[in-house]
Amino acid sequence: MSDLITMPNIGKEMASKLSGVEIDTAEKLTAIGAKEAFFRLKAKYPQVCLVHLYTLQAAIEGVAFDALSAQTKADLKAFSDSLKQGKCD
Repeated sequence: MSDLITMPNIGKEMASKLSGVEIDTAEKLTAIGAKEAFFRLKAKYPQVCLVHLYTLQAAIEGVAFDALSAQTKADLKAFSDSLKQGKCD
């Protein structure tokens, strides 16, 4: 878990939640990807929201979450919306 908090945007609380869904290293998060990690988080912690998904993607990319491209944000929002409708890609 400790190496997760070395990633941009990942604090102790997010690292703890990720560990709760068996993502306990930066390598695992990167390999699984933001969408799958968010899907797992959403199943266990229903209160996670789109900002968390942005945070995960930005951590993988090594940037601040507000530095994500408009296209990336649009793709992630569409994914998040699909989960609300029960249609996961």
